[in-house]
Amino acid sequence: MIGLLRGRILSRQPPWLLLEVNGVGYEVEAPMSTFYDLPAGDEPVTLYTHLMVRDDAHTLFGFARERDRALFRMLLKVNGVGGKMALAILSGMTADEFSLNVQSGDVAALTRLPGVGKKTAERLIIEMRDRLEKLEGESLPAGAPVTAKAGAADADAVDALVALGYRPAEASRMVRAVFEPELDTEELIKAALQGTTK
Repeated sequence: MIGLLRGRILSRQPPWLLLEVNGVGYEVEAPMSTFYDLPAGDEPVTLYTHLMVRDDAHTLFGFARERDRALFRMLLKVNGVGGKMALAILSGMTADEFSLNVQSGDVAALTRLPGVGKKTAERLIIEMRDRLEKLEGESLPAGAPVTAKAGAADADAVDALVALGYRPAEASRMVRAVFEPELDTEELIKAALQGTTK
């Protein structure tokens, strides 16, 4: 099992990262909360990882904080929640926000996440209430947006939202609603996701 990787980022295309560790490039799928915490330069990065093995693929997920990985693993134990949905949940709200919504039984807030319908939200609340006690007491540091390379930031943001489970038309509408020329890809994605979770 690969539990942690430390190296430098060769490329970022949300939700994918290419992380070089001693000459080996690892493709890592990460939530937007991790993208916000990545350094802007060529500094070394440490990611806590979870390897998911299926018949048709081996997928490596990476997280900036152990707490996010722990929540991801708990989400995978919920009936009907796979890696893609768990990643979308961690991209759409922080672990603290998720915990608060589950503890308060806020179905409406959870259904704003991509791929989460009313039944899934209710299942998350029922199955996650007790499990979340393990995460209580830990604080999440605020992550600063990362400067991405100049380019078609809006198109990249739409692609990232589609990869997180939003329909293309919906992702495009979300990005258009928050688009400003000075925002980079990660900032656009963050603004689009915050616009849907308010």
